[in-house]
Amino acid sequence: MAEHSFHDQLSLEEQTEKLAKQALTSGLIPSFVVHYFPDTWVFYIPNESQSQPLTPEEAYLRLKQLVKQ
Repeated sequence: MAEHSFHDQLSLEEQTEKLAKQALTSGLIPSFVVHYFPDTWVFYIPNESQSQPLTPEEAYLRLKQLVKQ
């Protein structure tokens, strides 16, 4: 079975959103925001020090690491 379940930009963004919901439900993150733009989605995952916009790739990797722990 493949490690990643995405094959294009939209499926990456959708998988990242699913991971964010999973992390939120598990109490790993306090909240998240997704700004939906026609060409890409921008993710915000607040932490204690800052809330910078993340690309779908950055958000996916950060959330994947959190959920695996």
